[in-house]
Amino acid sequence: MHWVRDVTFDEDRSQIRVGNAPRVMATLRNLAIGALRIAGHTNIAAGIRAVGRNVTRALDLLGL
Repeated sequence: MHWVRDVTFDEDRSQIRVGNAPRVMATLRNLAIGALRIAGHTNIAAGIRAVGRNVTRALDLLGL
């Protein structure tokens, strides 16, 4: 999962470094990756682009 986070979200260049924020962001990224995989997306970057174009798609993906 780290490789997907690093390549897709460019996590190693993140400037979030204070307190619990890095752990929280990693958790949110893992949530996004997991939700996309459950929805059947095998290419996470393409899934992010597809879902990110429309807010309702993201909410539907999360079941909200």
